[in-house]
This record gives sequence, structure tokens and C-alpha cells, in this order.
Amino acid sequence: MTLELKHVGKTLDGDVHIHPTDLVLEPGRFNILLGTTLAGKTTLMQLMAGLEKPTSGEIWFNGRNVTGERVQKRNVSMVYQQFINYPNMSVFENIASPLRVARMAEADIRKRVEEMAGLMKISAMLDRRPSELSGGQQQRTAMARALVKDSDLILLDEPLANLDFKLREELRDEMPRIIAERNCVVVYATTEPSEALLLGGHTAALYEGRVVDYGPTSEIYCQPADLTSAKVFSEPPINIAGVRKSGDQIVLNENVSWPASSALADGEYTIGIRPHHVSPVRTHESDVGITGTVHVAELSGSESMIHFDAYGDSWVSLSHGVHPFDTGEETTLFVDVSNCFYFDPAGRLVSSSDSAGVN
Repeated sequence: MTLELKHVGKTLDGDVHIHPTDLVLEPGRFNILLGTTLAGKTTLMQLMAGLEKPTSGEIWFNGRNVTGERVQKRNVSMVYQQFINYPNMSVFENIASPLRVARMAEADIRKRVEEMAGLMKISAMLDRRPSELSGGQQQRTAMARALVKDSDLILLDEPLANLDFKLREELRDEMPRIIAERNCVVVYATTEPSEALLLGGHTAALYEGRVVDYGPTSEIYCQPADLTSAKVFSEPPINIAGVRKSGDQIVLNENVSWPASSALADGEYTIGIRPHHVSPVRTHESDVGITGTVHVAELSGSESMIHFDAYGDSWVSLSHGVHPFDTGEETTLFVDVSNCFYFDPAGRLVSSSDSAGVN
């Protein structure tokens, strides 16, 4: 069972919402759509579900062309960030509704609803109406209704966004097991790189309606295809600066340089380095110090995020512990250059020892 997009695109009033896209999504794992708001995640899911018709290309499911097939004829479940429940039904009946449509036996309905309610921590609320629930409880009800049905395709559009932190963590732990037990294709949209990494599976990085990278989630994170993919898969934003490879040195400016790999040709490059590899304290002997002016220092208690300007570029440092700085203060921060990405002038990741072993 696979969902395949063959050169699927969507244009509306002359504006390209989805550029021609080719994807093959498999069952038994998360297929993650990662991108910022308005990157095209929801539109792509609506095309997969049949809620929108593509203006180009075809959608195939389990070896069958379903491009023109109405959503009512597809065995699809979808959960949006904005929870949707039937207001006049109890929580039990909301969850049971797709099973009743499928004419399942009453005993089986009750068993499956109670199992799913237990998983979603809403067993005590089965007799209530949605209006009597909190926003998080309503979202859990909507998720339970989507997951209780044996759908061939489950589309989850930022489903945990309205839940409290503890429940989000619990469901992130539980959901891979839930998905593994179902013979269905699961597509999960998120704006959070950390959520994609926690869920695993395969990730499609989206930027302005275009899939810029696709593959196993950890591989996309560690070896992005290009600078755009690296930007999509970094929060806080990845640090970017221009450098020059000259002989055996990478030169950031006249005062800052470090040893270069011989596999990297001389020339101009863009480096990318994630904020957690920039620290107020030296953590490796090979770290390179860069001096800049603090713009903002944000302390959470367990972490410190420092925004600073250095050599004409804006940088972000994210480190464990409390590291207070004053706005306007000049300071030196330390870059673990062994974790730099190197991109050529076209933005493609350079395959060299400099970009190996990124974590």
C-alpha cells in the first residue's frame, strides 16, 4: 500500500501553491511534511485526501489512479490543528461515528472507542459534549475519531499544536506504536524540526510550495541536500556566513580562520551551523572564537539563547545553562567548526570531510 504523487501541482488564479511534486509515501512509518506556515503543507495534504484537485499530475493509491475520485469514496481520516467535532454528540459518539458509518457491531464499537479514549486520556469524558471540554480535550477527541477508524490514509495536520506540553510528549511517544499497528499511510505535518526528529520516519522539507528535500528524517537533518533544506530543518534559524577556502584554511575574515579539508576546492562557500554548535564557552579544543555584539539574550533557566552580530552577519547561540549578557555587550562565542555545513555558490551541500559527521 503506497501513496504516490506523480508530478502533482496546484495553481490558483495564476499563483503556484504547489510546484510539480513527485513523492512515494509508504505505510508503517511517519511521512512528515516539514515547513513553516504557508509552505504548502496543508494544501499538499488536501490534494492527497481529494479535498482539492491538482491542476497537474496524478495521485495514485495502492496502484490505482485516484486523481479524480471524490474524498467521500476514499478511506481517509484527517485531523487539523483546529479541532473539529460534532457539537450535538457526546465524546463517545464523536469517536464512534466513523465506526457506525462502517456498520460495525455495537460491542466492537464500544471496545475500540474505549481503547482509543484510554490512549488519549479522555475515558472520563465519554459522556460529555465537546462544549464541556477544554481545547486540548477536544483535539484529543478529534484525534481519537481519526485513529479509531481503519483508514487507508491518515492525514495529521499539526495535530498536537493545541495540547499541553506533557500530553504532547506522551502522544509523541505513543504514536509510532499506534501507527506501526496499522496497515495505512500516515502523513504528519509540522512546523517543528524537533518534532520531525522525535517521530522519525521520512521527511519532506517544504519551502514555498516546493519539496526541496526528501528522505529518512535523520539523514535529511544531518546531510541536507542544499541550503534551503538546512534552513527548513533548523529552529532556531541556522547561522549562515560567507567564507573562502584558500589553501589549507577556511577564512571567515582576516581575524578568523580554521583548517580546511584538502577535499574542498579553493573558492567561495557559504557555511551553515546550527545554534547549538555555537557556545559562550569553549567545549572543544578545535572551537573557533568569533567576536560580536549581543543583540538579545534570552534565558529560560535550563538554556540560554544569544542573538549577536559578528562580521556583518546575525548569529544565534543556543547552549545549556544560564549565560547572562547585556544588550550591546561585546563578547566572544565559540563555534564548533567540525559541525559546519559547506554550500557552494548554487546552495548545494558540498560532499567533503568538512560536512561529514554532522550531528
